[in-house]
Amino acid sequence: MNDELAAISGKYEELVGMLQEKFGIAKEDARVEIEEFKTRINNLKKSNAHLMKLQKASNKRIKKSSGRSAKARTRSRRIAI
Repeated sequence: MNDELAAISGKYEELVGMLQEKFGIAKEDARVEIEEFKTRINNLKKSNAHLMKLQKASNKRIKKSSGRSAKARTRSRRIAI
């Protein structure tokens, strides 16, 4: 199947034809399946981008909070001396 997908490489009508042959479905059904697949992929990309943004923000907060702790420890050592 991967070889077949590589062979059609972006040719929409060939993909429609391949789906028709493989799964015995009508041309319009194959087109609907492709559009639904594209929608799912786009939603996953958006979700992934959102998760990456959240992770980056979280990492910044962790770095800030660990930096403050180090400063606070330094201040408390100075006071104790």
